[in-house]
Amino acid sequence: MKTTETPAPGPTDSGAPVTKTDGPARPPRKERKQGGVLNVFSHGVLVIWAVMVVMPLLWAVMTSFKDDRSIFSSPWSLPDRLHFENWSRAWTEANMSDYFLNTILVVGGSLIGTLLLGSMAAYVLARFEFPGNRFIYYLFIGGMSFPIMLALVPLFYVVNNMGLLNTIHGLILVYIAYSLPFTVFFLTAFFRTLPTSVAEAAFVDGASHARTFFQIMTPMAKPGLISVGIFNFLGQWNQYMLPTVLNTDPDKRVLTQGLVQLAVSQGYKGDWSGLFAGLVMAMLPVLAAYIIFQRQVVQGLTAGALK
Repeated sequence: MKTTETPAPGPTDSGAPVTKTDGPARPPRKERKQGGVLNVFSHGVLVIWAVMVVMPLLWAVMTSFKDDRSIFSSPWSLPDRLHFENWSRAWTEANMSDYFLNTILVVGGSLIGTLLLGSMAAYVLARFEFPGNRFIYYLFIGGMSFPIMLALVPLFYVVNNMGLLNTIHGLILVYIAYSLPFTVFFLTAFFRTLPTSVAEAAFVDGASHARTFFQIMTPMAKPGLISVGIFNFLGQWNQYMLPTVLNTDPDKRVLTQGLVQLAVSQGYKGDWSGLFAGLVMAMLPVLAAYIIFQRQVVQGLTAGALK
C-alpha cells in the first residue's frame, strides 16, 4: 500500500525544460555576438599588420631581381626576367661574402658562449640557495636595464687595453657579455619550472652536478634554450652599434657594417639593384631562422605558464 504517490513528471519537471532555458539562453547569444565582433576586429587588425610587414619584404625581394631602369620606371611591376647577376655582383664585388663569413664567426661563437655560460649561471641561481644568490640575480636584471650607449666609451677603452680591439674574438666576448643578462633572466625562470625529482634521482644514483646538468637538465630545458637562442641570434645578427665602435678594421666588418658601406657605395654608383640584392641577402638568414624554429619559440615562451 502506497502512502504517497509521486506525480508524473510534467513538461516543467523534465531534464531539459523548454520554458526554463528559453529565458537565460539570450544573454549567451549576445555575448557570443559581441565575441564574434571582437574576433573580426582583432583578425582585421592582424591582417592589416601582416600586410604592412610582408609587403615591404616582398617588394624588396622583387626589386632585387630587377635591373636599375625597371626599378625607377615601373617600381611596382614584376621583373621582366630574374636578374641573378644582381646577387652575384653584390656577393663578389660588394664583398658581401666576407661580411657574411665574419658575421657567422662572430654570431656563432657568441651564441654558443652565451647559451653555455647563461644556462650554467641560470641553473645555479634557480636550483641552489647560497649567500648572495638574489644579489647576483638582480645584478643580471640590472644589466638588462643599463643603456648600451652609456657603456660604449668605457667599453672601447677596456677592449683596447686588453688588446682585443678590431678582433673577431674580442667582438665575440663583447656580444656574450651584452647578451648574458637577458639569457640568465629568461633561463632562470625556465629552470625553476622544471621538476626537481629527476635531478634528485640522479644525485641518488651517484651523478655529479656537471653530469646532472649536461645530461639531464639541459635536455629538459631544450625549449627554453632554443627560444632564448633565437632571440639572441636576432639581436646579435642585427647588432650595429657595438661593431661600429669596436671593429673599425675594413677586413673584419660584420654584415650590418657592410650593409651601410654597401648603401653608400652603391648609391654613388647608381647600382640600386645590387643594393637591394645585398639587403635581401642580409634578411634571409633571420627569416629562415624564425620560420624554422617558430614552433620551438612558442613552446619555450609558454612552457613555464603551462607547467
